[in-house]
This record gives sequence, structure tokens and C-alpha cells, in this order.
Amino acid sequence: MMKNMRRGIPNLFKSGTAHIQGKDDAVKRSIDACKDLSNITRTSLGPNGMNKMIINHLEKLFVTSDAATMMAEMEVQHPAAKLLVLASQMQEREIGDGSNYVIVLAGELLKQASSLLDLGLHPSEIIKGYVKASEAAIAALEDNVVWEIKEKEYGTREMFEKATYGAICAKQYTSVDVINPLIAEACMTVMPKNTKNFNVDNVRVAKMMGGNVRHSSVIKGVVVNRDTEGEVKIVTDAKVAIFTCAIDTATTETKGTVLIKDANQLMNYNESEEKMIENSIKAIADSGVKVIVTGGSVGDMAKHFVEKYNMMLIKILSKFELRRLCKTVKAYPQVKLGAVPPEQQGFCSKIYVKEIGLQKVTVFEHSEKNNTQLATIMLRGATKNILNDLERAVDDGVNVIKAMVKDPRFLAGGGASEIALSRHISSLAAKEKGLAQYAMKKFASSFEIIPTTLAENAGLKPLHVLTLLYSEHQKGNTNMGVDIEAEDIKTAAKDLTKSNVFDALATKKMAIKLATDAALTVLRVDQIIMAKPAGGPKFGQRKGHWDDDD
Repeated sequence: MMKNMRRGIPNLFKSGTAHIQGKDDAVKRSIDACKDLSNITRTSLGPNGMNKMIINHLEKLFVTSDAATMMAEMEVQHPAAKLLVLASQMQEREIGDGSNYVIVLAGELLKQASSLLDLGLHPSEIIKGYVKASEAAIAALEDNVVWEIKEKEYGTREMFEKATYGAICAKQYTSVDVINPLIAEACMTVMPKNTKNFNVDNVRVAKMMGGNVRHSSVIKGVVVNRDTEGEVKIVTDAKVAIFTCAIDTATTETKGTVLIKDANQLMNYNESEEKMIENSIKAIADSGVKVIVTGGSVGDMAKHFVEKYNMMLIKILSKFELRRLCKTVKAYPQVKLGAVPPEQQGFCSKIYVKEIGLQKVTVFEHSEKNNTQLATIMLRGATKNILNDLERAVDDGVNVIKAMVKDPRFLAGGGASEIALSRHISSLAAKEKGLAQYAMKKFASSFEIIPTTLAENAGLKPLHVLTLLYSEHQKGNTNMGVDIEAEDIKTAAKDLTKSNVFDALATKKMAIKLATDAALTVLRVDQIIMAKPAGGPKFGQRKGHWDDDD
């Protein structure tokens, strides 16, 4: 029996287990997979980034330059590349912007580490140098702050537009002059007195097909993608009652049987049912309510009595939307049909049905005097893909505001801060003794990938632009970044702070930390062991009917 057994590592695992080890196989393959992933997203970085067309396993089409969407929809199989995907998803969850930055920087760090491995450096020396360099980079970022928002500036629209301009340019360069004021207005509407409590979910997005971006607007309230149930289409200064139950006859939990012996009993039975519903609706109307919102079904008889008492009736099927509406009109949801106490009623300045394109929506809008906790940006666009991309740009802009209220410091955009970091770490590496200095130098040169990519995507010669940026920074012009609108290579460097192109300090800090951590995790791997996948047919492999012959 022992003679027939396999020798070495294969003997340890079940048949079908893949085992990869050694510098050339495990380490190099992992680095190559991460570089390939980085090259996919790199061309989408910056205002001139190209779109990717992704069709997921459900055959849904995505056309986007947003790395977070790409990572969510691309099914990355390689275990090392998955680590980069996880790092970018963490950046998206924590900050909401800069997920592409994480992948591009991590990919470049691994590419530079690969050349050091070829020279014979041990991964532990590279890791040591990278850890030192990343700590120095994160500390140096604070010295490169060019704009810090003062407490008294928080209420101004100009400040919001200035803060979000760079992030929105990276997603929607052609529409930034339309979207930026909308985001600023929406954020100003929902900004609480204590700005640290700003909630991203309070800025909603309603996507309406038709028209173009310039027809977009901000609603101080909520937009429901449904028409009203009755004939009343507009109400002003309305008290609102919100029910989670059905607006219909009450049903018992247990089954019951009613025996009716003649026609009179049948008539009386119907009358008593009608009276019961009418009494309930009348009690609601008598309590001053003009608008009824329900999360359940609406009976025909109930509709009739709601019309009779001249009230508006809206059915909202989503419980999350119902909760948001409660928050907007400041109402308490009722679980039982009947009169609503005044303290549990909501209030809205104007509720009306509006026809946008081919779709009817109900708008709950507050006047300038009334404060509201929610604001809705109504986006218009020709196709679903355009609307989805606009929504992602709005999402990034609002997340910049969230990062800003926690840390109101900003760096110069357009690759300026990366060149400053590269110069700073290179000077530290020159003073370092030992093999770690080579890793620090490579870490410094990794930052060049950001201005290089911005220049490449803008159609400029990256080497010339990089040389120009270094010479400007040497002269002391540390705010000089890549001017993507430059027609001549000599004017490719520009002080972008004058054009309001800033990067949030919190975004950069988190991105550098996550990119370094992901790169170090990959470098620490020296063996990959993959078990045989579980059996059974893969989803979507078979075409046609299951009973057909193969």
C-alpha cells in the first residue's frame, strides 16, 4: 500500500488540489495577476478616464468608469487579485471615493517590488522598506495641506462646490457645472447643526428617463415613483397620516363563517361593513388629515370614502421608502386604521403629482421656511446607463462632504501631492542605511503612476509631464499638478488649487494605507493551495431545456 502512495506535497491533500509554491510560481504569478487588474482600472482614472463595458453573470450591462462598480460586477477569481478587490471595497465603504486609486497604487507597488525580487532582495526586506515609507508618506500628507475649512465657512454654497469639484470632475467632467451646484444645494438642505452628524443617506437620488442633465433639479423633500390612488392630485399645507396596515375592512386572524339566511341579512351585512370603513375614514378626516399614505393594500370601498372626504391617498410598497417619508414629514407610522392623534401626524408644505417624461411621480416638498431632514436630487438623462453614472458621481460628491465634515483638510489635486510625496520619500531613502532603502526608493517612484496615468489618459506624453512637474516642485511650486486641458507640453503643469481641484486628506490617507496593506499581504504569500471546487453544474452553463438530450 505504501508503495502506491504519492510522495511529497501531493500526498498531503485530496486529489484535485492545486498547490503552487516558490518565488517564480507563487509570488510572481500573484504579482502578475494584481498588475493585470490594476491595468484594467488604470485607464479609467481621472476626468479623461475611459469607460468599461461590463456584462455580469445575469447579462446586465454596465458602462462605467467607476472602479467600485467594476469590482462589484467583475468576478475576479485569482486569490491575490481578490485582496486588491477587498481593499478597494473597504475604501468605498469607509470613504466612498478613491477605490480606483487604491487598486492603481497597490498594483504599481507590487510591480516595483517585482523588480526588487528579480535583483535578489528577500520579501521581508521589501516589506520593511514599504512599511517605513508608508508611515512617512501618511505623516507627510499633513504637511502638504493647502486648504482647511473654517467652522464659519460651512454654511456657504461656494465652499461645498469647491470641495466636491475635483471628485465630480473625475466622474462627470462634461456635466460638472450642472451636478456640482445640485449636490451643494442638497447637502446644505440636510446639513444638521452639528455637522459631524451629517448622514449620506439623507441625500436621495431619483432617476427620471428623458431630457438631459441640465433638466435635473433638487427637491426639498422626497420623490415617490408612483401616482396617487385617487383623483386628488395636489394638496398644500397638509397634515399627513402614515399607516403600515391595509386601508380596507379589518380581517380576523382566524377563519370564520357567516351564515346568511335571506336577502335582508345580506344587505344589512354589506351596510355594516360599509359603515365600519366609513367611520374609520371619517375619523381620520375629522382629525385634520388631508393625505393618507399606506404601506399595505387599498380596498375599492376605502378608495370611495377617501374620495368622498376629499383626501389624497398614496400607496408605497417599500417599507424603507415609508420610513424615509416618516422622517421627511415627521410622522409616526400607525399600525391600526382609525383617528390619528395630532402629535403623531406629519406635515408637508406641498404634495403634488408631477409628470416627468412618461412617468408620474408624487412629490413631497417643503417650503423654504420648513426644515427637512431629506433632500432629493432629481436626475434626468437619455438612457439608464447615463443615469446610473450620474448617480455614482452624485454619490462620490456627497461622500466627499461626509469626509470633509470629519476632517476639513484638503490637498492639491491632479497628482501634485503624489509628486511631493515621491520627492519626500526619495530624500528619506537616501539617508536610510541597509537594504530597506531600495524598497523605499521604489515606494517613492510608485506614486509617479498617478500623474503618469492622468497625463496618459489626457493624451499627453507622460515622461515630459513628469519631468516638468518635478522641475516645478524643485522650484518650490508644490501645488503644480497635471493640466489635462493643456494643448502644449510646456503648459502641462498648472496650479490646480486656482481651478478648485482638491483631494480630501482623509481619502488619500485611507487609500495609501489600504493600498500598502494589500501589497504587503500579497508579498508575504509564498505558497498558494487551492482545493478542488465543489461539484455540481455551474450556474448558467447549460442552455436550453433541462430535459433535452445533450
